[in-house]
Amino acid sequence: MKALQGLEEPPALGHQGRMAKTTFSCSACGATHSRWSGRCDGCGEWNTITQDVPLSAGPAKKSLGGKRGQSITLTDLSTEETPPPRTLCGVEELDRVLGGGLVPASALLVGGDPGIGKSTLLLQAAARFARAGVKTIYVSGEEASAQVRMRARRLGLEDAPVQLAAETNLRNILTTLEAEKPGLAIIDSIQTMWADNVDSAPGSVSQVRAAAHELTTFAKRHGVSIIMVGHVTKEGQIAGPRVVEHMVDTVLYFEGERGHQFRILRAVKNRFGPADEIGVFEMTGKGLAQVTNPSALFLSERGTPSPGSAVFAGIEGTRPVLVELQALVAPSPHSQPRRTVVGWDSGRLAMILAVLEARCGIPFAGLDVYLNVAGGLKIGEPAADLAVAAALLSAREDTALPADTVVFGEISLSGALRPAPQTENRLKEAQKLGFTSAIAPAGGKTGTVAGLTLTRPSDLVGFVGETFGAG
Repeated sequence: MKALQGLEEPPALGHQGRMAKTTFSCSACGATHSRWSGRCDGCGEWNTITQDVPLSAGPAKKSLGGKRGQSITLTDLSTEETPPPRTLCGVEELDRVLGGGLVPASALLVGGDPGIGKSTLLLQAAARFARAGVKTIYVSGEEASAQVRMRARRLGLEDAPVQLAAETNLRNILTTLEAEKPGLAIIDSIQTMWADNVDSAPGSVSQVRAAAHELTTFAKRHGVSIIMVGHVTKEGQIAGPRVVEHMVDTVLYFEGERGHQFRILRAVKNRFGPADEIGVFEMTGKGLAQVTNPSALFLSERGTPSPGSAVFAGIEGTRPVLVELQALVAPSPHSQPRRTVVGWDSGRLAMILAVLEARCGIPFAGLDVYLNVAGGLKIGEPAADLAVAAALLSAREDTALPADTVVFGEISLSGALRPAPQTENRLKEAQKLGFTSAIAPAGGKTGTVAGLTLTRPSDLVGFVGETFGAG
């Protein structure tokens, strides 16, 4: 790897001699306010307004007036132009999340907790793309080039033809990209970039918005794919104005728990592929290794069946994923029992407990309830309701579910069970991993899955009666 040298410092931009007017901006939606307040009038979020300086202090605020512009060229949807081909990096999990490879002239934003492995993932991706023939530049605003090179040596990537630069001045970076004409540029991170025509500190709302706008515009005009790294807040959202996520083509979140070796790359927005697609990686001493069969990995340490354990057949993006749900129900020493959830929605857990008590007559009052999704995966689909109920009842009754059974289905407030989408794909994944029994709601297309016994209760009362002999 070699570092780029000789980045020249052009003259500063901006409206010199003007007195900048202090304003306040919302970090969630970017709305501008004349004074500080606790709640944003634009989006309704609380405690998101910070003191800032607007992007321009004069001419940009003037009306366009009556001067005519140039007519733009219009094309039909049925144009015969062939779209540029996607570029595959060779990492199947990353290509899957991108929707089948990297699209030329696209802008991507990757967010994740500090230390989760964002820089490691992108350095490995840069090496892969460079070896595939894509001219790649990695610009770090947080590390010196020697430090990036040291990390590359630890990952065994020192021979990859990736060009390095350590720079935070956005003008210098854009000038270099225009001269070098790479196919891929990685900016690590967007919060460290500094536009010299914006009178505010790096990392502020105005700076992040301006840097994202300039980089996205550059990507579209010059045909360069640009990947930007974004820091996240303590709430798990990408730091800076929400408008940045609207600007870019793809938003990826890198998820995982510090205590687990698994990492999940999830697409929450993708103009060129399915959203909610995931790629699974395992953190090793040599960096991140892709996991082509995540279901087998998530269930590899399950062991013998125990009370409170249920296997959920879920869908993440376009792929079926089997994961273990673990529940613990114990008498509470407190006046108000605890409800603790890791990897699932706590509000939905409260709903399941209420339905079990109201429709099935199974109380959880005076009991602490703990629910965990094994492996560090975060589940958001309602089809996990029935598996959660099974794990809770198994823990409460101290009865283990059969080891060869998977469970899925949505629970309504009336106690009825609603079929989950892609039922057949879930069942096929379960059969492939050796499961011989499945519990799923009646209705929905199941197809024919050989070697799998399917139980189809119509409501929660029937499920409880058939599975635990109660209800």
